[in-house]
Amino acid sequence: MKRIFDLCTALLLLICFSPIIVCIAIIVGIKIGTPIFFVQKRPGLDEKPFYLYKFRTMNNATDEEGCLLPDHLRLSNFGKILRKYSLDELPQLINVIKGELSLVGPRPLLMQYLPLYNERQAQRHLVRPGITGWAQINGRNAITWEEKFEYDVWYVENQSFLLDLKILWLTLIKVFRSEGITQAEHVTSDVFKGSSTEHQNHG
Repeated sequence: MKRIFDLCTALLLLICFSPIIVCIAIIVGIKIGTPIFFVQKRPGLDEKPFYLYKFRTMNNATDEEGCLLPDHLRLSNFGKILRKYSLDELPQLINVIKGELSLVGPRPLLMQYLPLYNERQAQRHLVRPGITGWAQINGRNAITWEEKFEYDVWYVENQSFLLDLKILWLTLIKVFRSEGITQAEHVTSDVFKGSSTEHQNHG
């Protein structure tokens, strides 16, 4: 039922938002440059890797030595708008249609984080990752990694269709209020370095 709901809803949203998606793509190409999409490998269900799609929000500005500038200096004004209203995540509807993402589930993070999870935190990969999730409506990037993972695992242990509907509804409210987008001193959130000095490698 969850997969059917995901597929039908993602197809409907992709059709409805197609004019907006085209307009955003054109503006990104003009104001930020190409490629239009930010594509990055992320771990999915059972840690199987897939490529996540987002609209680019940062340019490729470099310093005098040719190194990329810090994220907060490369984040364009248009990119800030896209992030503020989560419009940069619209291409992830394609990931949902392909079966790599769900509408609701733990957010897919970076591949290099996999060895850093302890046994409980690794349980977040027992379900298909999502565009939004329980952690996103309970603080998003404004909470600690440990809190975020606890919310993720709680979702894995308590997932239901009604819970998904609740999360989707509360996500809309969060997006309109632009809550929890950034963490102090970071464009989004800081880098996860593990919950302790001893990391349990579950892979």
